Amino acid sequence: MTTTDLAAGEGPVAIICGGGTFPFTVADALLRNNRQVVLFALTGWADPERVKNYRHHWAHVVQLGRFLRLARREGCRDVIFIGTLVRPSLRQLINFDLATLRVLPRAVRHFYGGDDHLLSGMARMLEDYGFRLLGAHEVAPEILVQEGALGQFGPSENDLTDIRHGFEVLRAMGPLDIGQGVVVANRHVIAVEAAEGTDQMLARVAELRRSKRFRAPLGTGVLVKAPKPGQDRRFDLPSIGPRTIEEVAEAGLAGLAVIAGGTIVAEPQIVVQKADRAKVFVAGFGETA
Repeated sequence: MTTTDLAAGEGPVAIICGGGTFPFTVADALLRNNRQVVLFALTGWADPERVKNYRHHWAHVVQLGRFLRLARREGCRDVIFIGTLVRPSLRQLINFDLATLRVLPRAVRHFYGGDDHLLSGMARMLEDYGFRLLGAHEVAPEILVQEGALGQFGPSENDLTDIRHGFEVLRAMGPLDIGQGVVVANRHVIAVEAAEGTDQMLARVAELRRSKRFRAPLGTGVLVKAPKPGQDRRFDLPSIGPRTIEEVAEAGLAGLAVIAGGTIVAEPQIVVQKADRAKVFVAGFGETA
């Protein structure tokens, strides 16, 4: 099935909406393609001020029954997961509803593993209820980073060496389901993304600079992001946005590199403006980089 077919599908798309700007980027892209959306905003994560501009329902992350009931009433068959979310603890499952209770043993098994294992498992559960899980990029390909430099700056030869090393590190880490980002300077791994996410990893790099534990000159080093090998790309694609550029600049890095066609960009015009102003590069590379 083509992207056009998916974008034009039947009924509104249910967007299970976590934190950040990406759910709204996807919702706006779908609306531009004349596809209706219903946001299922996760309490404590989704931005209420942004959510209220769309047709929406609120739910807790473990309220499967509420989602099933409301999504069916809205006529939704297609579902997209997008937005930041810290996995709930098993203790939080005390707030589950009856539908969650029925699948609780299966849900608990999915908790023991990395994020890709968890998301793929939860997706299969929804598919068992008759829904079709889509990647945000399948219905709104314009949200993906394209190959080449996004702004007026590009990587130097030294940056390219670090970028290639970063992609090698991520390919090696991928089977372990650890993270999607790494910071490399002069072929030295400065930081690896794990549960803290990209922003906190970059904040850690900035602190390493302040404490003189990362002594490379300002403008040295790159953030590299890529999907995990074998990852189910319907969920948790690497993403960048204006805040990523700010963090890269605050960490004193030369720029950031991502996999073209495998990375979501929020507010691309603002990303380019911020990158050009900070004199850092943002570049998309092919899968074989």
